[in-house]
Amino acid sequence: MDMMELIPYINQSWSYQGIDGAASSQELRQARVILQNELQELLSASLSPIEWYQTVNELHDRVARRAVELCIQGMVEEGLGRPPVPYAFIVFGSSGRQEATLWSDQDNGMIISDFPHEGKEAYFAELGLRMTDMLEALGYAKCEGKVMCSEPLWRKTLESWKEQLKTWGSDLSWEPVRNLIIASDMRFVAGEPELAEEWISAFYEGFRSLPDLSDAVLRNTVKHKATLNILGRVVTERFGEHAGGFDVKYGLYIPLVNSARFLALQHGIKETSTLKRIQRLVSLEAVPLTLLDAAQRAFMTALKLRRSTPIVMKQGLQHSGGFLNEKQLKEKQMLYELRDTLGLVRRVHRALQRQLRFAERRRP
Repeated sequence: MDMMELIPYINQSWSYQGIDGAASSQELRQARVILQNELQELLSASLSPIEWYQTVNELHDRVARRAVELCIQGMVEEGLGRPPVPYAFIVFGSSGRQEATLWSDQDNGMIISDFPHEGKEAYFAELGLRMTDMLEALGYAKCEGKVMCSEPLWRKTLESWKEQLKTWGSDLSWEPVRNLIIASDMRFVAGEPELAEEWISAFYEGFRSLPDLSDAVLRNTVKHKATLNILGRVVTERFGEHAGGFDVKYGLYIPLVNSARFLALQHGIKETSTLKRIQRLVSLEAVPLTLLDAAQRAFMTALKLRRSTPIVMKQGLQHSGGFLNEKQLKEKQMLYELRDTLGLVRRVHRALQRQLRFAERRRP
């Protein structure tokens, strides 16, 4: 793919009617299963990796929008009424980057309007709980790190969110910086878009006003597991259920996501998709082109390998551990491609490690 080629927006010809018109969570789950099975067939057929991920994420967005509507409908039927003030349902993680697979778990939150209303906290606390429960029933596992709108930390009024972002930004220890990194992938899905726009403005203003924050994010970014040994061989898992396999998510995909995110934050780029971040960096001529070319080529392979990991079906839905197995790694082409790509990742990673060493030497 040419570095300067824009990612096309794909709108597939099939109908999302089953999702948009679902009258219950059971109907919505069924509609998701049907479309997911069609997408799995298209995996090896007509869709490029970018088109496939765009279509998968459009599916997730529509499911989430309909789930919010069904949860509110349930609250109305139980006499709790409609939302008393505007709100925005937002997503983080791979959904925020529009890179979720068919088996990704939940990463979401909520922004509530600052309009005064006595019962709004209680209303949205209930909506947040219902929403995460419904998404779980629809096949989206609850986030182990509890990044969900059922959690007070990720469900706040706009003013409280602004305070929270400031608090995270002013404490450069690992956990607050990690939360800020999660927040940087935020994307609006349902409700009132202006709340999300204001949130984004506050996020980037805060980032610009705290020069030391960039180095703290970089420190978090350069940590990841070893993937090639000193002989240039792929490091596989030694123990556990994935012994002999390779961790595509944390060994290949996440280091690239982290690198592109850091560079984007450093240069004030507000895109959340990794490829769009790389393309904006190219257009700004902010980073050496050879480095960005390596990052983009490696990321395209990461997307492809991420959807090639073995899947198991549970109650009609797909699940994957995110590892290539021993058998796959015995295929010469697969192993060659993986090793070559990990070499590119190492180049990107070393460039960022040099940048961190320079930043730390520069500090008084």
